[in-house]
Order: sequence, then structure tokens, then C-alpha cells
Amino acid sequence: MEHFVGDGFAPSEYGSANRAVYGANGVCATSHPLAAEIGMSVLRHGGSAADAAVAMAASLTVLEPTSNGIGGDAFALVWAEGKLHGLNGSGRSGYATTLSALKAAGHDKVPSYGWWPVTVPGAPASWHDLQARFGRLSFAEVLAPAIHCAEDGAPVPPVVAHYWNRSAKKLLTFEGKEFEAWKSTFAPDGKTPRRGEIFHAPDHARTLHRLAQSDARDFYEGETAKAIVEFSETTGGRLTLEDFAAHTNDWVEPLSTAYRDTEVFELPPNGQGIVALEALGLLNHLPPAKHPLEEEGVHQCIEAIKMAFANADANVTDPDAMAIDAAELLEPEFLREGAAHIGDQAVERRPRLSPDGGTVYLAAVDRDGMMVSFIQSNFWGFGSGVVVPETGIALQNRGAGFSTDPNHPGVLGPGKRPFHTIIPGFLMRDGKPWGPFGVMGGHHQPQGHAQVVRALVDHGYDPQQALHLPRWHWKHGLSVQLEVPHGDPWGDTENALRERGHDITMKSDRGGFGRGQIILRQPNGVYVAGTDARADGIAIAY
Repeated sequence: MEHFVGDGFAPSEYGSANRAVYGANGVCATSHPLAAEIGMSVLRHGGSAADAAVAMAASLTVLEPTSNGIGGDAFALVWAEGKLHGLNGSGRSGYATTLSALKAAGHDKVPSYGWWPVTVPGAPASWHDLQARFGRLSFAEVLAPAIHCAEDGAPVPPVVAHYWNRSAKKLLTFEGKEFEAWKSTFAPDGKTPRRGEIFHAPDHARTLHRLAQSDARDFYEGETAKAIVEFSETTGGRLTLEDFAAHTNDWVEPLSTAYRDTEVFELPPNGQGIVALEALGLLNHLPPAKHPLEEEGVHQCIEAIKMAFANADANVTDPDAMAIDAAELLEPEFLREGAAHIGDQAVERRPRLSPDGGTVYLAAVDRDGMMVSFIQSNFWGFGSGVVVPETGIALQNRGAGFSTDPNHPGVLGPGKRPFHTIIPGFLMRDGKPWGPFGVMGGHHQPQGHAQVVRALVDHGYDPQQALHLPRWHWKHGLSVQLEVPHGDPWGDTENALRERGHDITMKSDRGGFGRGQIILRQPNGVYVAGTDARADGIAIAY
């Protein structure tokens, strides 16, 4: 077994992420080392890649609560049975959630915290739906490692400790009964765990146990659902038992676009995967850059991302409410015309963008060729800040993705899915699966997808090299950040981008540039994987 271990959080350097991991029988990769170990244990005990993915996802709700939880959403792309399957595990707003009610409560936009942005979580149902369709073990077996982590506790690694403390600085200032359980659960006595300290989650363990014994139905129809709704009713929320009982996930057909000799796949809306696809589709009509950090290629990619975000902001939301078919944004002629409008100078665009998010991505492959690309999130750090007492459940704030413009297709309304940031990716070549990939981080995600795909395809980088590259991040308008982990990796590119009209800021810490994992299958059948040193995680192969 070969391991790669990132060095943990350091403000101005990457760590030692400089070698890929190879394995012939299976690989697990994610942002927390214990979660990757759990996935590998599941594979070694006869589980499929889907079993391993769900075991990692459930464990990460305990191990990395800063970025995801039982109260979040999840999405997946799965290569199995000779085709690629898509799972949309995002929840909907409550049926009492209306724009008029929001306005009557004195809000001009959906608040970032509290009950208003809480939508019905889809993650527990996603675990069950994925594992029931493609797993080999029982649901209870797959959730057992997460329960063990919650009961016995686990050490908090450096990057998680850093973001935990950062979130607490805001959440500890909130007043209201809906926020009290967050404080007692995640920052007792006003303190968050430091690196290396053990975090115990007994309430979380009891909730996971109920989910394991009920094939996740307890979350939507049982004791857990009742606890959430009762807390909602007594602290200003609007969710009902009917909202939870009505939740369903959707198996969907993935969307794709060609980029050079590679087919790139993302899930269709309500997610922003269409942004990555459109940007790469535009770039496919432009010559490849000589180097990933070369100024002309970086400029073109930034402009393609801006154009794609502008189109997504105008059109993308719950697919049932969209006025166009998302595939129209990937039509060859549309992309060709768009690429012709990418000139030498930066263009200012100001679509509505999400802030940096709190998300975990994971990938798993097994000896039979099943491949899983999976992503899970509570959105902004711990989400809404609302934690249901005695459950350990931190509820997401995905409803912040709704618009309050009554003419926008994504306007807040009952029973709707909001615009979503989290996007799993997948690559194919010559009609054969190449492998899963993902880069998390709010509206950086499609930007990260475009950057690692270009590194893999245009420059032949292996997964670890592609993830290790310094990244750029388009913030808004003309503002672009360049990541400077050490030295001066950008050279003349910084000034050249300024001359093209970009407002460049050099940023030495890793926040805001995403964190990712990649697993690819080589022609000889051996898997090669990488994991991002911007997080604590590892990739493990055997």
C-alpha cells in the first residue's frame, strides 16, 4: 500500500504534495486521512467503490464538520454497468417558504444564517440511494465506521482545526435559540478543538445509528425528522414533516462537452457544473497554452469562466423552473461564437456569485472498474449555524442560492431546489472511463475544474501534478487572485495580466483556491491518483 500524506495547514506553502499514488485494485482519496483509510478498509473487506464512497461521506460528517454534515446535500457521478450515472441529492425549500413571507419578515434577500436558508437535506438519502443501487454490503455495515468515529472520537487535523476556528469567530457572536446548540456541540465553553485534539460526537453517533437501522428513512419520516421539525417550529423555522416526507433524489443523465481528446462530464442543473463545461467548451475552440501558468492561456480561461458564469447566473436553477434546456449552453455553434468574443483584454462581468463554501469531495474506484465521483456540503462552513439539539445535525444554508428577483427563474419559492455550487466531475477518453475528479470551494469549483482539466489534457500532468499547480481565482468584476505558495511561480504572467486589464492580487495563503482529488485509469488498467495539499487528506491505493 502506498500513501501520500499532505503536510497540513501552512499559510505560505503547500507541503510536500509531489508524487502521485498508483494501485491496480482500488483507490480512495479525500480531504481527511481517516476517511480515506475507512474507504480503503471497506474496499478490502469486499465493498464496492460505492460502498467505500458512502462510508467516507458519512465519516466526513464527523471528521470534517466544518465542511459538511448530515444536514447537507450531495451529488454523485458513478461509472458502473458500462455507463455513467448521475445522482442529484439536493433538497428543496419547504412549502411554506415563499417570497411574500420572506418580504413580510423584513428581508430583501435570503439571509445567510438562521432558518430562512435551510432546505431539506438530501445527503442521507443520497448515501442510501447510491449504496442501495451499486453497493455490495448492507447500509448498516457501511455507516458503522462513521458511528465508531463519532462515539470514540477522532483527532482534528490542522486544516480542519484552522477552518473550525475561523467559523467559530462568527458563529459564536450569533444570538438566538436556534444557534445555541451549535455553540454547545462544536465550541463548548467558547473553544474549538486545536490540531491533534480529540473531537467526540455522541449525539451525532446516535443520529447515524438511527439512519443505519432505517436505511436513512428515519431522517425523513422518523424520530430524527420529528426532532428537526419540532425545533424548527419553536425557533422560527418553517419546515414541516410533510416537507421531509416528500423529499426524493433524482437519477439524472450527465451533461458533457469535448475538450481536445477528452469528454468532460458534469451533472446538469441545479448545479454549476454547466459553468465548467461551457468554459472548457469555449476554450476548446482556442489553441492550448504552452504552459498552465502562461499569461495568454490564463487570460483566455478567466474570460471563458466569466462568460460561462454570466450565462449560468441568468439561466441556471431548479431544472423544473428553467426557461431553457441547459444543453443549449453547450451547443457547438454557441460555443464557437462565444470563443470568438474572447479578445485580448479583460471584460468586466458581474454575475451573482456565491462566497467560498464548506465542502468535501471524495473519489473511489475498485478492482471491478466501478468509479465514484462524490461531493457533499453544508455550504458556508457549518451551514446555517442551526444545529438541532441532541442530534449533532448542522443544517445547510443552501437556500441562500435563491434569488429574490421575481423575474428570475431561481426566485425563492416553495418546493424548489436552489442554485447549487457543489459539482463532481468525470473524464472519458475514446468512449472509455478515464476517471473521477473534483475541486471544491464555492464559486471556485468550476474554475478549479477548468484548471486541472487543462493541466491533465493539454500538458500531460499526472493527477498530483495537476492539483499541485498554483491556481488563479476570479473573484468578481475584473478582480483575480493569483496563488503564491512559495517563490514566484507566475513570473511575467502577473504583469502581463495587469496589462490586459485584470485587477490582480497576489495571495500567499491557500484559502479560496479550492481543494481537490483526482483518480485516473491508465491504459494498462492501473489507477493513478492525487490529493490536494491544501487540505489534510491522502490518496490510498492497493
